[in-house]
Amino acid sequence: MRGKSPWAMTGIGVFLFFGSVMASLAGATLIWRGTLLDHMWTLNAPAYKQLSPLGKTVGIPFLVLSATLAAAGVGWFGRRLWGWRLAVVIIATQVLGDLVSILLGHFVRGATGVTIAGALLFYLFRPEVRDAFIPPRAIER
Repeated sequence: MRGKSPWAMTGIGVFLFFGSVMASLAGATLIWRGTLLDHMWTLNAPAYKQLSPLGKTVGIPFLVLSATLAAAGVGWFGRRLWGWRLAVVIIATQVLGDLVSILLGHFVRGATGVTIAGALLFYLFRPEVRDAFIPPRAIER
């Protein structure tokens, strides 16, 4: 799988960059209010209602998340072991967050998240995926 890029491998890399863009937009609109980008929150008005009073307090962590996702995407497409590890940490954190959502009574949302993120985590741990990020060993002479 090292030389090839099956659609799922490409999809995960795209997903990481998409998440980075979304997190940066969320962070920017929470820090700098009153811009044209504020209209994007109509897609998730309940989240904006909860997050907007916190402003920079949550906006800055969103920007950090954005940078982390972008770094994971770069490492993922570069087939760097650190990129795979970072993607695993990000997805595992998502699974844990969704489990907490279930415990807080948001069963449908949490269960959906656990299912999707769990499937992604399962895919990341498949030997052929993990091995795509391990540098080939030098041939002994």
